[in-house]
Amino acid sequence: MASSELGLRRSETRIRAGTEPRPSHRAGLAAFGCSRDETAAFRDLGTRLGVSVTPVEAAVGVDNAELARGNRCVSVSHKTRITNATLLALSRAGVEYICTRSIGFDHIDLQFAERLGISVGNVAYSPDSVADYTLMLMLMAVRHAKSTIRRTDSFDYRLSETRGKELRDLTVGVVGTGRIGIAVLDRLRGFGCRVLAYDTHPRAAVTYVPLDELVERSDIVTLHTPLTAETHHLLDRRRIERMKPGAYVVNTGRGPLLDTEALVSALENGELGGAALDVIEGEEGIFYADCRGKHIGNEALVRLQRMPNVLISPHSAYYTERALHDIVENTLLNCLNFESGTTA
Repeated sequence: MASSELGLRRSETRIRAGTEPRPSHRAGLAAFGCSRDETAAFRDLGTRLGVSVTPVEAAVGVDNAELARGNRCVSVSHKTRITNATLLALSRAGVEYICTRSIGFDHIDLQFAERLGISVGNVAYSPDSVADYTLMLMLMAVRHAKSTIRRTDSFDYRLSETRGKELRDLTVGVVGTGRIGIAVLDRLRGFGCRVLAYDTHPRAAVTYVPLDELVERSDIVTLHTPLTAETHHLLDRRRIERMKPGAYVVNTGRGPLLDTEALVSALENGELGGAALDVIEGEEGIFYADCRGKHIGNEALVRLQRMPNVLISPHSAYYTERALHDIVENTLLNCLNFESGTTA
């Protein structure tokens, strides 16, 4: 999930042991789109923090928004877009606060929610989850892990004709240096590679350069910025064409940060060395679903998955036990803050 970088700033509750706010009455929360492990965590931590939680397996929508009635606070997942019709239905059910179990807000129309009198908050969670995953994708990309694993799965144990690269010989460009971007930078230092960064609000001890210069000089470009109107297709066709021949793109932020059609063209033309994508444009309704034997309506995704130098994972970089605990706990703390009137 994308971190709060490049200027997007919203209220996040940090984990503060022993400092949980307490409302004057027992707080209630309807949590939509809950997986089995999220439901268990909500029940366990809700009991400890004094929040009555109503878990709902289905994603929130117009048809089930009424389940939130009796709760001023609801929790929603990043996996499904919250339509304006759903926001209106939640408002009519008495909802005044929505906490998304993500750092990014791109699936919610914040201005429409505000007009309805609904406040929207996000959560902080372990940045190490996404940072670890990002480094894994980088290493898999430059060592051609996908093609190697495919060959060995078919019992072909010959070496590839293409040798891998070592990170210490490469320049890595980090776009966005919020909590996740900084965690990525911390890990890269251990590999001895050259590192460049771009952010509209520089805050790390690293060499910052303009974005155009970063894409021209980097062997790997990794994206860690939130999706906003300003960052949509931040890595567009023009910038992709300016990347070094054989360079790699890693995206664990949001799919639309990257012009997917331009990326596909550059990969098919052999202009780039490869890509590792945990997110992709048009992933909604595909990622998090079992699509075996079904038609995949996202043609760009299908073309990318056919390429031996492209790694695809289903928006799972954040998916760790520690991150789950952080997300649920901070959701509950946000609810308590709202009920006690201390939400920023």
